[in-house]
Amino acid sequence: MADENTMITNINSLALAANIVMPGLKEGQLLTGQQEPDDIANFYLQQCPAILAVIIKLGPEGAYLKLREKSGTVIPGFTVSRVIDTVGAGDGFDVGVLMGMMAGKSLPDAVTRGNAIGAMAIQKQGDNEGYPNKQQLETFLM
Repeated sequence: MADENTMITNINSLALAANIVMPGLKEGQLLTGQQEPDDIANFYLQQCPAILAVIIKLGPEGAYLKLREKSGTVIPGFTVSRVIDTVGAGDGFDVGVLMGMMAGKSLPDAVTRGNAIGAMAIQKQGDNEGYPNKQQLETFLM
């Protein structure tokens, strides 16, 4: 069984091979030893020139987006009336970001889509039952 340091080393080696890194805030804190979103983003951006962006999931507050050579910004989350189950919110966020990028959206718009899918996911019980289809997502974003 691997220890925590081995886990951190292995995950960071994978992250440093990516173009976009998307940890949750607590994951980023554990993996980098940094506490603030900007410091977590800088940890990855300074270590690997191939990383173009770091997106840190902040839960209800949204996500912190930092592009190489630019100031970071918080992309606001969505307010929901009732949280039922947070399982699947982070995965839904990741899908929304990647889906937005594949559709040619700007990175901030893709992050907004990720925030939307995460917000939709927490309103249903289960891992992915709250994930929307394209029409449901577009309606939610209106």
